[in-house]
Amino acid sequence: MEHLLLQNILEDGFFAAMAAIGFSSISHTPARTFIICGLAAAVGHALRYVMMSPCLGNINIILASTAAAFAIGLLAVLLAPVVRVPAEACLFPSLLPMIPGMYAYRSIAALISCVSSPSPDNIGSLYSLAFNSTTCLLIILGMVIGANIPIFLFKKISFQATR
Repeated sequence: MEHLLLQNILEDGFFAAMAAIGFSSISHTPARTFIICGLAAAVGHALRYVMMSPCLGNINIILASTAAAFAIGLLAVLLAPVVRVPAEACLFPSLLPMIPGMYAYRSIAALISCVSSPSPDNIGSLYSLAFNSTTCLLIILGMVIGANIPIFLFKKISFQATR
């Protein structure tokens, strides 16, 4: 059981790192940032996975995403000066794998269902729309807040590369 959980955590981090490196490469950041983007994404995504795991943390996705974004922001701020780039160059590609795509997709699907069938019996679609869109927005808001806290806490370090 423990071996399977560790494998799931490592897989989660690995695939998040691959996605972050891909996002970083299409964002035209220097190649020297790829390893930091991958590391930050892997740590953040794995942390969110651990926090949400029923046997480890059982924390909801909004709070787990906020904490993971904070960890990603912290790593980006502390490691970006090593490769001489602004912290944002490492931060944004690392956050992209945590964008709540399924909640956004379900929100749009529920919206289409509500619009295409305006019967009073369509309360399930309305509930789905409200739940998924609110969850999606709160996750993104939590990620923004969590990622920006380290930038403001370590102002001197985070703005070092832009001087």
